[in-house]
Amino acid sequence: MTYRHRLGAALVALLLVPAFLVGQPARAEPLPEFRNPDLPLKTRVNDLTSRLTLDEKISLLHQYQPAIPRLGIASFKTGTEALHGVAWLGKATVFPQAVGLGSTWDPSLIKRVGSAVGDEARAYNKIDPAKNGLNLWAPVVNQLRDPRWGRNEEGYAEDPLLTSEIATAYGRGLEGDDPRYLKTAPTLKHFASYNVETDRARVSASVRPRVLHEYEYKAFQPALTAGAATGVMASYNLLNGRPTHVSPELGETVRSWSKDDLMIVGDAGGAGNVSGLQGYYPTAAEGAAAAIKAGLDSFTENDANGGPTVAAVKEALAKGLLTEADIDKPVEHLLSVRFRLGEFDPAGRNPYEKIGADSIDTPAHRELAREAARKQVVLLENKHQALPLDAAKTKDVAVIGQLADTVYEDWYSGTMPYRVTPSGGITERLGAGSTVTTTEGVDRIALRSVATGKYVTAPAGATGGALTADATAAGAAQSLDVFDWGGGRLALRSAANGKYVSRSGNGLANDQDKPNGWFVQQQFGLEKLANGNYVLRYRGNEVKEPWNGPNQYIVLDADGKLTIGAATQDTAAQFTREVLVSGTAAAVAAAKKADTAVVVVGSTPFINGREDNDRQDTALAAGQQAIVKAVTAANPKTVVVLESSYPLTGDWTQAKAVLWTSHAGQETGHALADVLFGDYSPSGRLPQTWYRTDKELPDPLDFDVIKAGWTYQYHRASPLYPFGHGLTYGTFRYSGLRVSSPVLPANGRLKVSVDVTNTSRTASDEVVQLYTSQRTSRVAQPVKTLRGFQRLAFAPGQRRTVSFEVKASDLAFWDVTRNKWVVESALQDVQVGSSSADIRARTTVAVRGEVIPPRNLSKPTAATDFDDYSGIELIDATKVRGDAVGKTTAGDWISFQHVQLGHGATQLQAAVSRSAAGTGTVEVRLGSPTGPLAGTLAIPATPDHYTWTTTTTSLNTHLTHGIQDVYLVFTAPDTNIRNLTIT
Repeated sequence: MTYRHRLGAALVALLLVPAFLVGQPARAEPLPEFRNPDLPLKTRVNDLTSRLTLDEKISLLHQYQPAIPRLGIASFKTGTEALHGVAWLGKATVFPQAVGLGSTWDPSLIKRVGSAVGDEARAYNKIDPAKNGLNLWAPVVNQLRDPRWGRNEEGYAEDPLLTSEIATAYGRGLEGDDPRYLKTAPTLKHFASYNVETDRARVSASVRPRVLHEYEYKAFQPALTAGAATGVMASYNLLNGRPTHVSPELGETVRSWSKDDLMIVGDAGGAGNVSGLQGYYPTAAEGAAAAIKAGLDSFTENDANGGPTVAAVKEALAKGLLTEADIDKPVEHLLSVRFRLGEFDPAGRNPYEKIGADSIDTPAHRELAREAARKQVVLLENKHQALPLDAAKTKDVAVIGQLADTVYEDWYSGTMPYRVTPSGGITERLGAGSTVTTTEGVDRIALRSVATGKYVTAPAGATGGALTADATAAGAAQSLDVFDWGGGRLALRSAANGKYVSRSGNGLANDQDKPNGWFVQQQFGLEKLANGNYVLRYRGNEVKEPWNGPNQYIVLDADGKLTIGAATQDTAAQFTREVLVSGTAAAVAAAKKADTAVVVVGSTPFINGREDNDRQDTALAAGQQAIVKAVTAANPKTVVVLESSYPLTGDWTQAKAVLWTSHAGQETGHALADVLFGDYSPSGRLPQTWYRTDKELPDPLDFDVIKAGWTYQYHRASPLYPFGHGLTYGTFRYSGLRVSSPVLPANGRLKVSVDVTNTSRTASDEVVQLYTSQRTSRVAQPVKTLRGFQRLAFAPGQRRTVSFEVKASDLAFWDVTRNKWVVESALQDVQVGSSSADIRARTTVAVRGEVIPPRNLSKPTAATDFDDYSGIELIDATKVRGDAVGKTTAGDWISFQHVQLGHGATQLQAAVSRSAAGTGTVEVRLGSPTGPLAGTLAIPATPDHYTWTTTTTSLNTHLTHGIQDVYLVFTAPDTNIRNLTIT
């Protein structure tokens, strides 16, 4: 209908209006409650939900929520990556990796970083709201339990307090400070106990209650309780045998931590794995129903195609697995966050709607990136005050190493608007009149076919082309620079065009700027044979590439083209390796003529572990280690910069000074130059322990930080560098440690104060750290635990009083005997220092808590509430909820310590199952796993481990009296116990 036709119809209608109505004001259509910004949030959410059809509600459960035009609702996408800057949307400020943000130990800085990232996310949302969503998938709060974890770079620390403080600050920055509106909606990743990439969707993290409460949950809860995050993402793994996407902890435990309606999302494909890779439920409908009932709100499945998710949910409804009320809950959770983002409010109400494209890559964000990059640098060693360098006296610098003239992205990096390399930063700092020589210290080689005598050749030109063995002499086109990344993994860069060699179909081509991609296809190995020749191995298959089958070695086809065509060395093409330029010789030559050598070595985030790919070791690559050794021998004034996403092991003791930095983003070079030449005193601190050797590390699949001895809290050997370690150019004296009272009651608070003085002439930050250590306990306690920290700026000679508050409840641990937090009566050592090992002052406080009474097993007690164990794993008691002890082998045991057996316990009753054939037994022993036998429990075979049966055994009353330690010793495999009672 045209405007003229509409006007005519309106006039006719007006003529038909009864006379008594003429002249009365027209009634405006009432504003829907959900559009009224002055109504309570819950009222608005309920109103909008009530207006949606069932089909519309179901459609909102997918990551890509479609528009609903009849209600004026726009589309909405969850999941913009923002780990250390906005990623994958275009040019954006790239801050240091998350592990680097953690090493700042500076929540106030991290909040400002989060705010900048939030601004840029808002800006991209304004550019394209449908594509660039405001639900950000950051921060990652999984703790850095194992430095071999491929995603170590994504976490903040190995400690729950440091992790939660940094995460809360980042989340607050992302959300903004408005009391009503969210700038963005951050999501904590990944709940829970996620630390393994290898076969991650099938790994079950066996985590006992103490570890869950004292370690895992403590990283997630604070940000949610503080309102600094709007939800969590479920992790890929299983937790105690149950996929996290169907864990009741999502809807119960996680939601209990926040006063707000949280939005709980699935990881990409994670909910589908429940009925797919994990096979936990037989159909997608059953898996979707279980996830929704467990608390999942949003399915991240099939990219933008919501069809399969909608179909699965509809089938679940049709089969009675779900009701419309079950659908309403996640819809309300999702809409609640959208309301808080201001989506349904009139223009002009939301202060963040003004943020536009001019907020991306601003001068202020560039300066903030530089500040963050330099604040995260850690000075590991500084012998005889080798640093800072005197710029006025340093006229010739050699910058050496594989990372000397590059800045690497990681998987979750944004697109850097520019990048300052270490060499570039040093050159800029020294300016005219100085000489900066850069060499990567890598061998330039040629590969010559043994069979044909021809050299491997790469085409010139920006696009490169197929590698062939067809040249009779070695020139630029036949030259390959060899980058050693450790573990036999190499990257090859063609001198013909400066591009990296990569898999291309079943052949090789020099067409990539850097190692990159989900499947990193720029990984190779040169393996030496007994006859002295070499074979070239393609190692991209280590990240589960499907297309080459068993083939991973290079052969030559009839035209001399290099192809991936052999499964073993025996049938691979053989080459001689001719060194055209020695990287070591070039490095030594540059170092010898320089006033100072700066060696920059470390890792590349795409080869040395990342998402879906754990590291096998933490060793600095042998080739890079050799460069460090050669250069430090050639020039005593050598500074080593370790640039990595994780702690390294190696020997750099010859160097006068050693720095560590994460892959610190676009301002890496400026930050390093600031630190090297004393424009900024490094004050970062290590957020995780650097172990001396990988041999000290427990099994990656052992998630029990307490028993396995993970992290500074439980690792008792002397590390290479301790948690919290970091030197500065200043020197600090700690004195006058005092506490508000020598006694701390169970509900009390303790003020701890110490005077810290900068005794040097250098302005510097100092990170003052507070630890406690409980001297006696019923249970294994940490060696020490971080209770507070403050990063403070000190002028030369300045003295400051630094104070902390410790609540008695901070000292609590999870009491498995009564399933609650408990503060024990004990002496607590209060320690203040510059690292977990560098304690400068200490005192003792008597805590007046409680003495845990003897265990009472006369009521059903969860088997998982054991005090100690050997060998067993925790499994799911049912598919819906509850854990049990299982996956046993003969000789495994669990123990219950300090049990009150009275005047002679007569029987033990237990809920048991056994999926293996035949009857198994569990021995009841006292005092130890080999102590006196008090009874034997028969475990009959059951259809599966979910079929629980109750069985009883009589106990020897001559033995079962008084207070004793009770051991249940498994004598057969696959025997499971859910709960037990001793009467």
